[in-house]
Amino acid sequence: MAQPLFMRLKQRYPDAIIDVYAPPWVAPLLRRMPEVNDVIVNPFGHGQVRLRDRWHAARQLRARAYDQALVLPNSLKSALLPFFAGIPLRTGFVGEMRYGLLNDTHSLDELATPLMVERFARLAEAQSQPLPRPLPAPALRINEVQRDATLARLKLSTQTPIITFCPGAEYGPAKRWPEQHFASLAQALHAQGFQIWLIGSNKDQVLGDAINTACGNLCRNLCGATNLDEAVDLLSCASAVVSNDSGLMHVAAALDKPLIAIYGSSSPDFTPPLSQKARIVSLNLECSPCFKRECPLGHLDCLRKLEPSTILEKILRLLEQTASA
Repeated sequence: MAQPLFMRLKQRYPDAIIDVYAPPWVAPLLRRMPEVNDVIVNPFGHGQVRLRDRWHAARQLRARAYDQALVLPNSLKSALLPFFAGIPLRTGFVGEMRYGLLNDTHSLDELATPLMVERFARLAEAQSQPLPRPLPAPALRINEVQRDATLARLKLSTQTPIITFCPGAEYGPAKRWPEQHFASLAQALHAQGFQIWLIGSNKDQVLGDAINTACGNLCRNLCGATNLDEAVDLLSCASAVVSNDSGLMHVAAALDKPLIAIYGSSSPDFTPPLSQKARIVSLNLECSPCFKRECPLGHLDCLRKLEPSTILEKILRLLEQTASA
């Protein structure tokens, strides 16, 4: 979501050195963005204040002599570090009484910038200037040497075309297409001549095993077998990706892979996949989006009633469209 902001900064200031202070889990993605010079790992967990530790961390940032800090979260805590570090220009949206901590404040116009990516990119512009559109799409670099090493380590072949499933969703089960549906889709795609890889974190390993068992072991369950760096490289091997609304969905979009993005309890109106090759699939029931972790009505119809045959048709049509483009 932040990469178009970095791209816009580079357009405005070609010689700018952009370092990103971010949690460790996102560092592998940031290091694959050509606009990013360095990633400084943020050691503070969600909700942790630790003023003394923040003060010491700020002293290290002060030595780097930054000209500007762009603060993307709206929390008070996130504005403390640039202030303590004495960075002259501290830019961000008004929020949580941050006046003084930030000295270049923007007011959020939710109607003018409905997407999160637009709100981040807005911080690259002067408050009086309109947001240039269209925004550039995120684009991650692939490490081909590491990719080949990962393929060799996992004994994977790319000779047969690959459809990758990303069946997890960290937020909760109301964002996960049913495992039996994934299994039925795997059977149908296998009959079409594809191999199917399941990619996710170690939290998704049991889910991946259940899908693979239900489809008769036609998949290769790689959930938990890779770190995020390796998962990015493996996603780049796919002919197409089928994903719930998740972080890996956005990674697939940033790799410009043909992508079927499945939405249930969430909405693509705020954080859609940013790719011309992405197709959003949602039943748009009256009860959705509810933004709940679990279905409050107990039926999960927004996902259960989305048939595997519908997704299969959309995959094959998308592959045909991208092949002829």
